[in-house]
Amino acid sequence: MMQNKLLLGLAAVLLLSMTCIFTVSETEKAIKFQFGEIVKTDYQPGLHFKSPPPFNNIKKLDARIHTMAEKPEQFLTAEKKNVIVDLFVKWRIGNAATFYTATVGGDIDKANVLLNQTIKNKIRGEFSARNIKQLVSTDRSEIRNVLMEESKIIAPKLGIDIIDVQVMRIDLPKEVSSSVFRRMEAERESVAREFRSQGEEAAEKKRAEADKERVVLLANAFSEAEVLRGEGDAKSAEIYANAFGSDIEFFTFYRSLNAYKKTFSKSSMMVVDPNSDFFQYFNKQK
Repeated sequence: MMQNKLLLGLAAVLLLSMTCIFTVSETEKAIKFQFGEIVKTDYQPGLHFKSPPPFNNIKKLDARIHTMAEKPEQFLTAEKKNVIVDLFVKWRIGNAATFYTATVGGDIDKANVLLNQTIKNKIRGEFSARNIKQLVSTDRSEIRNVLMEESKIIAPKLGIDIIDVQVMRIDLPKEVSSSVFRRMEAERESVAREFRSQGEEAAEKKRAEADKERVVLLANAFSEAEVLRGEGDAKSAEIYANAFGSDIEFFTFYRSLNAYKKTFSKSSMMVVDPNSDFFQYFNKQK
C-alpha cells in the first residue's frame, strides 16, 4: 500500500513538472497568460518554465512567413471602367501580444482578412484617381510602393511585419480591353503623326536656311571675284601703260606683230594696199 502511494506521488510530481515546462521552436512565438491576462511574450527558442494551470497558460503562434493571396478582383478606374488586379502580401507575426488581441486569439485567417481589407481600400482609392491608360502604362513598382507603405501603416495595429507586396498583374476585362486598346492605338498614331509633321517642318526650315546661306555665300564670292578682277584689270592696264610709255616704238612693233598673227592665221582672203600703214614694218624690212 505504501509503495503504491509512493508511485502515485511520483507520478503526480512528474505530471506537475511536465505542466511547468514548455519549449519554443524557431518557427514559433509564445504568449504566457496568467489568469487570462497576457504577462509575457519575449520568449527565445528553447526550454522554458511556467506555473502549472490555472496559474499560467501558454499560447503558441506560427512565426513563419505567411502569404495573403486572394482571388483577383475588379476595381473601378476614374473612367468607371473595371480592371482586374491580382496581388499578394508576405508577412509574419512581429508583436505576439498585439497580434493575439487584434485577431481575437491569434487567428492567421483573421489577420489575412484584415490585411486584405486594408489593401483593397488603398487600391480602390489609387485606381479611382487614375484612368486605364495611366494604370496600364504606369510601372507596377510605383503602385507596389504605394501599397507597401499603406501595409506598413496597418501592420503595427495587427502586430505583424510586412515582408513584401507584389502586384502580379493589372488586366482589363475582355469586354473592355478591345475598345481601350483601339483608343490607345489611335492616340499613339496621332502622336506619331504629329512628331512626323514636326520633323518635316524642321527639315524644311533647315533646307530653307541652307539655301539662303548658299545664295548669300555665292553672292559674296561673286562680288569679291568681280572686285579682284577689276583690281587685276586696273593693275594690268597700269603695267601695260607704263611699259608702253617707256618704249613706244617697241610696243608699236609688238602690236603690229599681234595684228599680223591674228590676220594671217585665218584662211580668209584680204585685199590690202602694200603701201598702207598696216605693212609698214614689212616695207622697212625691205
